[in-house]
Amino acid sequence: MNFLTRVILFNRPVVKNTIYSSYRLVHAYQQDQRSNYPKVYDRRPENKKLNLLQQAKKGYFHLKKELALLKKETKELIKGKDFFHPSDEIDIVWDFNGNEKSLDSWLIVCDSDYNEGYSTCKLELSPEGKAVFSGQLDFRIPKDGKITNAGYCALKTATFRKSFKRETKLDWQLYNHLIMRVRGDGRTYMINIGTKGLYDINWNDLYNYVMYTRGGPYWQYVKIPFSKFFLSSHGRIQDDQLPIPLNNISSFGIIASDKNPGPFKLEIDYIGLVYDPFEWEEFAYEMYKIDNILF
Repeated sequence: MNFLTRVILFNRPVVKNTIYSSYRLVHAYQQDQRSNYPKVYDRRPENKKLNLLQQAKKGYFHLKKELALLKKETKELIKGKDFFHPSDEIDIVWDFNGNEKSLDSWLIVCDSDYNEGYSTCKLELSPEGKAVFSGQLDFRIPKDGKITNAGYCALKTATFRKSFKRETKLDWQLYNHLIMRVRGDGRTYMINIGTKGLYDINWNDLYNYVMYTRGGPYWQYVKIPFSKFFLSSHGRIQDDQLPIPLNNISSFGIIASDKNPGPFKLEIDYIGLVYDPFEWEEFAYEMYKIDNILF
């Protein structure tokens, strides 16, 4: 039935459908990257009232800092990317060398921040200048009728930024192993590497792997191939597994949630990358294509 026929039969104008937002699509589209969670601060930003001269002075120092970063980025762009990395040479990404500023690029969060539990955590420097991620895991569930699971503390990097606060990603394509020097308490921790995509369906993509700590007074080296990391989203392991896209690293984190209530403590010396020429595995998990198979 064409347009003219419909007008004659029903005696009313026909309006073509237009694109509009609909409540029917809420389940398919995530508008907020934080999933409607409120913002919480472990270090609340300063909110000082400044006069016009103080604001101009502060703006000048910020501009000077951002221009210095832009100059550094321009030099790196002209130099070009490296096409190979020396084998077995550790490239340190995050080094905790006793400087308080080394903690500025990290955020901590726990279930009590959102009134979803009673766990607490903190990040500080030890007397030796190493990062100490510690706290108390509590698996009691709030009696609000909504929460069914509780008990986690997480350490996560802040959003990576280039000059003038532009969001960027890290490129780890030259490496095939993650390496860390840590001193744990015998607990099991989960390492999370974020690979947030452009579309909302990929905002919560995480690649995970378990880190076991020995406990005791000795430091240990943790070396994990990137091929061992498995894909999850919204806390659920995905059926379709893919190798981690090392050119799209959006975050790095460690979470404590091993179902054992009580105190925890993880000391971190550094987190780095290394290329092992004797590691040939691209992906550790075999996937099967079941298209056109009759059962």
